Amino acid sequence: MATYSSVASVRFAKVGKLYHFDSSTFPDLKNGDAVIVETSRGWQIGRVAQLIKDYSPQENIALKPIDRLATARDLVIHQQWKAKEEDVVAYAKKRTKELGLIGIKIVFAEYSFDGSRLTILFSTENEDKVDLKSLRQDIQKAYAPSQVELRQIGPRDVAKAMCGMGACGLETRCCSKFLCDFSSISIRMAKEQGISLTPTEITGMCGRLRCCLIYEYETYATARKLLPKRNKRVLTPAGEGKVVDVRPLTETVVVQLNNDTQREFPSNEIRVIEDEQHHPPKTQVVD
Repeated sequence: MATYSSVASVRFAKVGKLYHFDSSTFPDLKNGDAVIVETSRGWQIGRVAQLIKDYSPQENIALKPIDRLATARDLVIHQQWKAKEEDVVAYAKKRTKELGLIGIKIVFAEYSFDGSRLTILFSTENEDKVDLKSLRQDIQKAYAPSQVELRQIGPRDVAKAMCGMGACGLETRCCSKFLCDFSSISIRMAKEQGISLTPTEITGMCGRLRCCLIYEYETYATARKLLPKRNKRVLTPAGEGKVVDVRPLTETVVVQLNNDTQREFPSNEIRVIEDEQHHPPKTQVVD
């Protein structure tokens, strides 16, 4: 497996995923420097977000090298192409409507650094695959000689691109503010934290489970391992009872005592009664 003496993590959007490039030929590279690199979507300008020494990729893949540092002229060219992206989106939306492509939503457009490639990102509500060949050809004719590509993105990426207020009331959604990658979220994370499973309580603006369900999940999961589960019989300073609720963050449990009252106890003040101790096995009488 190859090891690189110096690798730069480059970001192409303000809150975007990090991509690694070989920076061994640029010993004076600094965080924040603008660089020109070749990507799957053509030549791009990115910003160095992190520098890593003696890096070995997890997979046996060769990293592309940084081509050069971006000049002031490069940055001007980049801004000129970006200024055209809104017009592309407007045209793509218009043609989508004229072609009767129901359920297709044009989200945004992105030119490569030198304008040689134009990527149109869209989302769809249709489960079946939609033929977008005519749309791509029309956009290609309108914006030649740039090579046009249509790329579908998911609802979370759409919410990230559209920005806006979060379902929790934050002025900017987490995905648009600081999340670079989307984690896999499951309903189990809500259950583990005792969060209401009402759809409006756990669903984000994208229509998927909220990304924030994972923020404290590990803390709750770890804390719960140290506490007895519900319905376990326990011995407390006030007598024997059954666990009816657990509160991981405070490391306490709510116990229903034998007199039908409920009290909260710290975990270090209770002891689980083993099943065989509480219900001793019946002795078999042999005639």
